[in-house]
Amino acid sequence: MKKTDILIQHQCPQCGAPAILAEAERLFQCEYCKVRSYLLQRDFFRYVLPHKASEDKEIVYFPYWRFRGTLFSCFAKKEHEEKFTDISYPAANTDELPMSLGFRTQALKLSFLSSEVKGNFVKPTLAIKDVMNIFRQIVNESTAEPPLYQKFIGDNLSLIYAPYYLQDDVWYDAILNAPVPSLSAPHIEYYKPDVQIHFIPALCPNCGGDLEGNRNALSLTCRRCYMIWKTEKNQLIQILYAVIGSDAEDTVWMPFWKIRAEVSGVKLDSYADLIRLANLPKAVLKTDESEEFYFWIPAFRVFPSVFLRLTKGMISVQPKDELTNQLPDGTVYSVTFPCSEAVRSLKIHIAGLIKPKRNLSNIIDKIGIRNPQALLVYVPFQDEAHEIIHYEYHLSVHKNIFEILKD
Repeated sequence: MKKTDILIQHQCPQCGAPAILAEAERLFQCEYCKVRSYLLQRDFFRYVLPHKASEDKEIVYFPYWRFRGTLFSCFAKKEHEEKFTDISYPAANTDELPMSLGFRTQALKLSFLSSEVKGNFVKPTLAIKDVMNIFRQIVNESTAEPPLYQKFIGDNLSLIYAPYYLQDDVWYDAILNAPVPSLSAPHIEYYKPDVQIHFIPALCPNCGGDLEGNRNALSLTCRRCYMIWKTEKNQLIQILYAVIGSDAEDTVWMPFWKIRAEVSGVKLDSYADLIRLANLPKAVLKTDESEEFYFWIPAFRVFPSVFLRLTKGMISVQPKDELTNQLPDGTVYSVTFPCSEAVRSLKIHIAGLIKPKRNLSNIIDKIGIRNPQALLVYVPFQDEAHEIIHYEYHLSVHKNIFEILKD
């Protein structure tokens, strides 16, 4: 588990045994009963920090938005910039609250918000859109050149409730049992929070077979009926997929989102348009004009710089290999980067393609994306000693990246 992971105390939904989950973990196997379950969420997770107050204290939970992800920025005079952020901020309009949870989310084991948590909950009044703008301002404080365009990609947004209590008209931090003299909070609006955390058995909805995947998988594979599933609206739904075949030994199939979208502001309908926009070192052929353009976005988590490099490489190649619908018998890597985030990143990738770069400032505000259509495609890479490599595409990813990102 990474040092910045939130750790969550929970119980096995089957036998009730205690368990510790990492923040990104979705597929869970109990160490005691060995039952495998899959964690579902509707929008974002809600957690509570543990308190050390005595039982006679009435706990009041104040909400904090917490964001973990990368802010991608496009500039007129320099290359893309990626800044990883792990930020928390009060979700209620109470100026006296500490402006951040600090290291508490890493130092303490949290719990999922449930109906069993006793106390009063302060209603969040700061909208997600507003808090993301605040996060952007915080990150941009160290940016010298104003960005032309920015987007948070790979968002991991959660709501964390911090415990306090009132004693002799003084508010106390219920974690430290220490007074917070600056906190007055005269106008508190309580509410009943939305409790929605639940697990489902990791079984194929079609045939009942065991579903496979990484612990942080957003897709689950059934080897019995060769179907792939993802979560949507608290249920598993089938994903349409395709596979680029390979007879090579030691092959690992990596997932990519192949996306076709309507792009405005720049002409990007065909491979010929890509050659002209990116000033690729090749002549435009007549056949290039009729060849449709697709975005190819990794459907697996990698470092931001690798994410940009892999995407640019795949877009430049525009793979033309024959696609099949037969799931290979070899190693198939799970989807860990959702299609929704891939779509959100498209404008960033377009900006990275534009050459010469001096044209970007006149174009970026005009670029729009409409009607994206995505297909999950598994691309074969050779599993070498230290890297996975696609020799024909001239692409590689070091294995250490996957070890670091592994939960």
